[in-house]
Amino acid sequence: MKDRALRSAVITIPRLERVPFLKHGFGNRHWRDRDFKRSGDWDGFHPVFLKQIHSDIVHFIDGMPQPGLRGDALVTRLPGLLLVIKTADCLPVLLVDEKKRVVAAVHCGWKGTRLRVLEKTVKSMSDRYSVDPATILAALGPCIGAGCYEVGEDVLNLYAEAAFPASLLRPAPGRPGKHLLDLRAAARLQLSGLGVKEKNIFSIDVCTHCDPDYPSYRRDGKGCGRLLSFIGIIPV
Repeated sequence: MKDRALRSAVITIPRLERVPFLKHGFGNRHWRDRDFKRSGDWDGFHPVFLKQIHSDIVHFIDGMPQPGLRGDALVTRLPGLLLVIKTADCLPVLLVDEKKRVVAAVHCGWKGTRLRVLEKTVKSMSDRYSVDPATILAALGPCIGAGCYEVGEDVLNLYAEAAFPASLLRPAPGRPGKHLLDLRAAARLQLSGLGVKEKNIFSIDVCTHCDPDYPSYRRDGKGCGRLLSFIGIIPV
């Protein structure tokens, strides 16, 4: 009964479930750090967390990681490591290459997206492990939706300077000087631009701001909690 209740707090992608060596998921507000130990599904995994700083820093984990890593993306090909990203409106992205057996977890807020952290993660996977972007499976998790993510002129200008298309930010109706940012579209743009196939990009189209089952900083403030997204190679 306990395991069933915990599993109901996690969404998975059917295509990724078919990868035999993979465990992954996107938790809702009911899934906590301690649940990795409470559920037998995660026996043998060592969770790896980052001190997320809204950057474009990518960490490659080729051995047991040191605590206190600062950055916003994790990549590994080691079995038994569970890469974990925490969000509360930002977009979590999970990546896997079946052929090379490489996985990644990426935190994409507006700052990291502007810095192209997702793009840099995919390029780094290619450079370090010879991953072909055309074989990558990408899962976009719950995040604040394009109809709710209001930003100011400063963000609009920063995205223009970073050569993102204007279509990612549309004027907020009745809110002069405000714009609505589409994090999912920005992620898809970066992935497809590197050769990730559209058929291999999967999205959980839940708006964290609208759905009370998910933490939202914009809706509830600092005490909102965090959504945990995770991916790992099953230990042998």
